[in-house]
Amino acid sequence: MKQHRISRRNFIKIGAGSLCALTLGKNIATGQTRKQPNVLIITTDQQRVDVISALGNKWLKTPNMDSIAANGVYFRKSYCAFPLCSPSRASLHTGRPPHEIKVDCNSVPVDPAVTISGQVFKAAGYDTGYSGKWHLPGGYPTGEEGIAGFELLNKTERKGKLARDVDETTMNQAIEFLKRKHDNPFYLVVSFINPHDICLLANENTPILDDVRKQYMPADGVEIPPMPENFECPKGMPDTKLKDHDWDENKWRRYCYAYYRMVEDVDRQVGQVLKALRTAGQEDNTLIVFTSDHGEGLARHHWTGKMMYFDDEAAVPLIISWKGVTPAGRIDNDHLTTTTDVLPTICDYAGLKPPEKMRGESLRTVIEKPDTAGREYVVSEMCRNGKRNFMVRTKQYKYMSFPDNTPSEMFFNLDADPGEMKNLAGEDALAGEIERHRKLLAKWREDTEESKYQPVSASVKKSARRKNKSKLKKK
Repeated sequence: MKQHRISRRNFIKIGAGSLCALTLGKNIATGQTRKQPNVLIITTDQQRVDVISALGNKWLKTPNMDSIAANGVYFRKSYCAFPLCSPSRASLHTGRPPHEIKVDCNSVPVDPAVTISGQVFKAAGYDTGYSGKWHLPGGYPTGEEGIAGFELLNKTERKGKLARDVDETTMNQAIEFLKRKHDNPFYLVVSFINPHDICLLANENTPILDDVRKQYMPADGVEIPPMPENFECPKGMPDTKLKDHDWDENKWRRYCYAYYRMVEDVDRQVGQVLKALRTAGQEDNTLIVFTSDHGEGLARHHWTGKMMYFDDEAAVPLIISWKGVTPAGRIDNDHLTTTTDVLPTICDYAGLKPPEKMRGESLRTVIEKPDTAGREYVVSEMCRNGKRNFMVRTKQYKYMSFPDNTPSEMFFNLDADPGEMKNLAGEDALAGEIERHRKLLAKWREDTEESKYQPVSASVKKSARRKNKSKLKKK
């Protein structure tokens, strides 16, 4: 098992107090009791799995995200259920794949028949609060729009503002919630949007483009990241790119620099939320989950944004951290995880009965017993032009299926080719492995009844937006 620790130097910077966590966690496992924990979920939007200084990334400093990792387990083989904002977030809060909850695109609501996380915790007596981006359908719902099971803390909208400014309000709302006196345990979701503003630099057509450039582009003489080793595209890549860029090398590198600064911005805001948690005296009794909706191409394979299955876009950070309970500072390079695992995991730690129908699995066992084998594979999905495509990730390989493209498959050996540069689809020597992955995908589609859920159409999306705007006008 490839279990690693955060380096001693980084760990001391984060705080030596975390050293007691393993011992205390062992006491919990052997029968010591604690009161029901609070649960704090912190999400960012468009953060790559490797963009955190705790993993040794030299191009940014994220001391606050690092501090969460110092008290918990960081899963490196963690994948979103769908590399797009709304579907991924919907899966996180339901423990189910996007097609099964009728969220195949942005800005549509979760099927109202499906239970979401706030309802589970509210029914169990928790004080529940939601601050920040939702996007199911409204971006920043308030008042009567509602999110089932949650008290909505939102007091702002996204329109015309930098993400960092919207996130500042999200942060302050969360801090106010943490300052309250809570007679019950709380379940708080803090949903930041940065580093999503990198999309504005990629699209280059926003009214606030100059503001983004002024805030994040490097000054002359500042060191900027080099071009990635996997900048070129592998053979057999499907024609699914949202936008082609004819940028020169300097522009690509400046783009990457800006992205790292956006992550540092949101890290500072994460830190203020964590400080409020400590000030409230709740740090030792709070399970913290840190993750992101999806990743970011960041020049790899000539890609910007999401909507692809390379690790750049589909792999996301996932940290499960409870000071004194979870193992401290462990980097898990073995176990495959997915967005749908979050809800069953927090229910497990809180001692709550999860929703009856979930596809995710609690990660508590692999956290407490790292030699446990874990699952064989995870699946991610997308929907384009009314047709779904899929990714299957196993321990060593990744299989991508694009039924309506030519070629229709990609296959990578991630142990030998972590940059995903050599497409092995069609290699005779791997025919057996490729067929195994096809069968795993067929089984998953059957188990999740994928064929019975028609992709959400553009008309449904427009209708949801109209209904949302109508509600806003009535306020």
